[in-house]
Amino acid sequence: MKELEKNYNPAEIEGKLYQKWLDKKYFHAEPNPDKKPFTIVMPPPNITGQLHMGHALDNTMQDILIRYKRMQGYEALWQPGTDHAAIATEVKVIESLKKQGIDKEDLGRDGFLEKCWDWRKEYGGRIINQLHKMGSSADWDRERFTMDEGCSEAVQEVFIRLYEKGYIYKGSRIINWCPVCQTSISDAEVEHVDQDGFFWHINYPVVGEEGSFVEIATTRPETLLGDTAVAVNPEDERYTNLVGKMLELPLTGRTIPVIADSYVDKEFGTGCVKITPAHDPNDFEVGKRHSLPELTIMNDDATISLPGSKYDGMERYEARKAIVEDLKELGLLVKVVPHTHAVGTHDRCKTTVEPLVKQQWFVRMEEMAKPAIEALKTGKLKFVPERFDKTYLHWLEGIRDWCISRQLWWGHRIPAY
Repeated sequence: MKELEKNYNPAEIEGKLYQKWLDKKYFHAEPNPDKKPFTIVMPPPNITGQLHMGHALDNTMQDILIRYKRMQGYEALWQPGTDHAAIATEVKVIESLKKQGIDKEDLGRDGFLEKCWDWRKEYGGRIINQLHKMGSSADWDRERFTMDEGCSEAVQEVFIRLYEKGYIYKGSRIINWCPVCQTSISDAEVEHVDQDGFFWHINYPVVGEEGSFVEIATTRPETLLGDTAVAVNPEDERYTNLVGKMLELPLTGRTIPVIADSYVDKEFGTGCVKITPAHDPNDFEVGKRHSLPELTIMNDDATISLPGSKYDGMERYEARKAIVEDLKELGLLVKVVPHTHAVGTHDRCKTTVEPLVKQQWFVRMEEMAKPAIEALKTGKLKFVPERFDKTYLHWLEGIRDWCISRQLWWGHRIPAY
């Protein structure tokens, strides 16, 4: 008889025990008219590496719930799977290739997709193995991957149905653009990070009125090149006489109008706001209301696109420095004030996102959000703790149309190609 070890050795016990559970199909579920069904769909972990403590906690909670329901007599299904995580995986695969001295473009689409599938085999398998090691009681006979044939067909079917109902459309709107990943991303993929920056106060000369200026303050002087108006609040008596007048837009040779719009907070800054419809989400909406031109002054790699200008081809921050220096030389830079503000960054590569107007595919969200809002307000949905009600409503009541286009090779393709 083998002597009992002094310390518990999980490696000797748990692997064999878990394999026994799998062989006996203790976690397998089938439709059963004699039992109530209970299902948890595992939030599929991304195949971008391996699980962390957050995954461990999340899956442990699900495991407790599903085992409890089995013991209560339910036909309990814990549906497992992994997610292709398009942007995150593409970033990881590109990083891996760079270390080998390989460029994505050199491989071509098909060659790159082969590398992505190789990544999936390696890391998707590692994640499943980790879940096994945790003793997760999921129905592994039903394991799915979001790029499986059946899942891909389901995605295509839902896209077409929503398109036919008018919920999905193709249009030119402002989106979040990542200059490094070279793709559009949704609002949910943008993290707002506090960064130390500046407010540059700039004078815009009033046309035909020597020595008369409108002072604006901006955190992004480079976008001045795309301004198509300056807005003031219609109730701001300081600027009533300016509405309708034209301003000289410094460094461009263009003139732009002063418009009145209630979007402007007359208590913030100078009360005059430069409007750049092609490079700011709020300005985009103002521009639509006033039929302003949308002047895109940036390439996809965040270099300036302004043929004939000295700034053409400059990287955005290089152009910022040059523009500030030129404004200083012209005597139009009033002052520079330190300012900490929330800057949108891509949650995957941490690059500062650039708002750009592009033709993309969108989902109409306002109508789709209504039932979700109603569910909370009527008590069908409850959050614990209740303070999350506010977060939920803030998100849904201020929701914008969701950009679903991605300029990637890995992932589901919009069925319009």
